[in-house]
Amino acid sequence: MLRHLSIRDFVIVDQLELEFEAGFGALTGETGAGKSILLDALGLVLGGKAESGVVRTGQAKAEILAEFDLPEDGALRDWLVEQELDSGDGSVLMRRVIDSSGRSKTWLNGVPVVLAQMRAAGEWLADIHGQHAHHALLRTEAQLELVDAHGGLAVRASEVADLYRAWSALRRAREVAEHGALSTERERELLAWQVSELRELAFDPHEWATLNQEQTRLAHAAGLIAGSTEVLEGLADSDYALVSQLDHLLARVADMAQHDGQLADVQELLGSASIQLDEALHAMRRYRDRLDVDPERLAEIDQRIHAITSMARKHKVAPEALPDLQADSVLRLERLTREADPEALAREESAAKARFVEAAERLSVVRRGVAAALSEAVTDAMQSLAMAGARFEIAVRAVEEGCASGLETVEFLVTANASQPLRPLAKVASGGELSRIGLAIQVIASRNAATPTLIFDEVDVGIGGRVAEIVGRLLKQIGSDRQVLCVTHLPQVAAQADWQWTIAKETRDGQTLSRVKSLAPVERVEEIARMLGGVHITDTTRDHAAEMLGLQRAD
Repeated sequence: MLRHLSIRDFVIVDQLELEFEAGFGALTGETGAGKSILLDALGLVLGGKAESGVVRTGQAKAEILAEFDLPEDGALRDWLVEQELDSGDGSVLMRRVIDSSGRSKTWLNGVPVVLAQMRAAGEWLADIHGQHAHHALLRTEAQLELVDAHGGLAVRASEVADLYRAWSALRRAREVAEHGALSTERERELLAWQVSELRELAFDPHEWATLNQEQTRLAHAAGLIAGSTEVLEGLADSDYALVSQLDHLLARVADMAQHDGQLADVQELLGSASIQLDEALHAMRRYRDRLDVDPERLAEIDQRIHAITSMARKHKVAPEALPDLQADSVLRLERLTREADPEALAREESAAKARFVEAAERLSVVRRGVAAALSEAVTDAMQSLAMAGARFEIAVRAVEEGCASGLETVEFLVTANASQPLRPLAKVASGGELSRIGLAIQVIASRNAATPTLIFDEVDVGIGGRVAEIVGRLLKQIGSDRQVLCVTHLPQVAAQADWQWTIAKETRDGQTLSRVKSLAPVERVEEIARMLGGVHITDTTRDHAAEMLGLQRAD
């Protein structure tokens, strides 16, 4: 569950430190006070899209930090361990910083991560139902996603989609092979010749570096021999050779040091110089002995370098890129060779289709069962939401040849009266009915959700009275198992909450800022009364509020 939320310089929030409780919590307040801002901030730290406008005016950046308890089911823990992000203390710390240009940085348990990792972790921690979620249910793809999510079929559906795409790719390749065999054959012959040339060249990057070094040395061999001879003469082979001169000076200083110990350092330095000079002499002699003027070897190297550079120029790449060119050409040749055989492609296509159909059929069996159970549960929920006699059904329609979603699509059908036929949700439901149907679907779906924190942002829009009270009871019932946060304008919903915060605007130093206050029982009476009575609150309104909260109001 969500334990702590810290917000800095976000929209009209300057600084908030919020500690959350378990159960069902209601967030109430006047319109525009910033209730949804808290959920927007939470959505961003869970991996939502960021914009520059979320940074409070005059500030350089906004910062949001959320701390969750690590769920006990182990899936998120395993993922954190796999990603090397496990804190080891049973918590998940998520932090996001957004600058005034809209760029953002994210951290998970103190480790910098990409937004995709933040979003993946967030899906295990919280599920946010926005105030426009009802309208999203009108889209066919959203309906199928909800069914799969409710049945825990998202992974299976993704695998089926991958198999369908693989089958489709092979089908397109087979069609290309059948209609473009001549052009494919010409390209294949050209690639085969190219691969043959590159293989015959047998370019080796290590050989290329060695060839260039050896060419440089052989091309300058005469100068190198003359130079090394001159150095050797200066070191040992002349009347004034450095080695013999230094040995003489070292012997003279050694003799002097016997009479004055202060010369010991000089003697040591000269001795070291003598050793190094002797080593240099031997190294230079070995180098000169290896030098040789070899015109034939030089010509051989020049010819090899010319062959490599000519091949590189022909294909418009650097010599070092020739191995990559060869590997790429081999892969393209293999692909074209396969595509040049429509019969082989047809066999691969048939096998890919069989794999797709097998997986899709398994998915269909489970998906149809999930759709039937969800239809029944939503229909039952609708009866309690002032829609007696209404019926909800998820129609599963077969798709010939299949599609990326499998062998079927789904469509939400509804009727408000038992005597009326089922019709598509988008064509039947009025605004108020859509809100109640959508709420029923979300409440039922959330019961099977694995996420420990459920967040509802004004999803009770369009309902009121007895229905609102029932919605509050449903949310309270869910709150017995999970943490539920709900932004609401309805006193009937807020009164069912285990705890309640009020969000209000206030002016500080000439700035309009959002303030959050946790309400004590007596304060909840005043807030529920405000929600009931508006501007002028009477004792009767307060008595009604206290009754809704199950409290005895003190006079």
